[in-house]
Amino acid sequence: MPKKSTLQIEKVNSSIVNWLKSYAENAKVNGFVVGISGGVDSAVTSTLCAQTGLPTLCVEMPIHQAASHVSRGREHIEQLKNRFPNVTNIEADLTSVFETFKNVVPNNVDHDKLHLSLANTRARLRMTTLYYFAGIHGLLVAGTGNKVEDFGVGFFTKYGDGGVDLSPIADLMKSDVYALGEFLKIPTSILIASPTDGLFGDDRTDEDQLGASYDELEWAMLEDEKGKLSTDFSGREKTVFEIYKRLNTLNKHKMAEIPVYVLPNVTK
Repeated sequence: MPKKSTLQIEKVNSSIVNWLKSYAENAKVNGFVVGISGGVDSAVTSTLCAQTGLPTLCVEMPIHQAASHVSRGREHIEQLKNRFPNVTNIEADLTSVFETFKNVVPNNVDHDKLHLSLANTRARLRMTTLYYFAGIHGLLVAGTGNKVEDFGVGFFTKYGDGGVDLSPIADLMKSDVYALGEFLKIPTSILIASPTDGLFGDDRTDEDQLGASYDELEWAMLEDEKGKLSTDFSGREKTVFEIYKRLNTLNKHKMAEIPVYVLPNVTK
């Protein structure tokens, strides 16, 4: 479990739920759709949406998914449906779609680049699926990214899990998400599981990919916001800070607005 959050969790919960409900009502939509992964972020996000009383559709989208991820996701969905009558669920098994895609694109390329591109393809197929359900049911796609992922290290797929209508937990650190998850009584199996994006079809964790834990990256993000430099640290702290800065720079294109060429006055 990560370090303890310092937020007033009950107030945060109420504030986010009210924000979600007001946004949906102002947008004149019916409710929300959330992709369920078996992880803490999607569990917390879907529970926040459910508390609005508006229709909340939980979608499972397995693609060669690990059995443990599937079982955790289903445990959460069943719990949520028992608690909230406005929650429904559906499964869209995208494995065959993914395999068809692989068969119609070139695969005689660099192995590492191919592996990463296909991992991102999984996320983009899921985004497309969520927007399909959002379109036919009049729902908003609720994002599941937290602050460290979305604005710190850019640990998400552009136009994949980054393609959403609104982001209810994107201003919460990972420790805050866990604290909210405990408050919301999401399944213990999810709270104790090692975070993973599940995009590679193996057992690698987020920490394996990032090179640092969320606690460490959260610390680095806060130190960076204070204006600290790599030279201010030594040992593991220096290593973690440099990992954070490298990822933050590398993935800046995900966090910034899309660059648009503006015609100079002379051509207008």
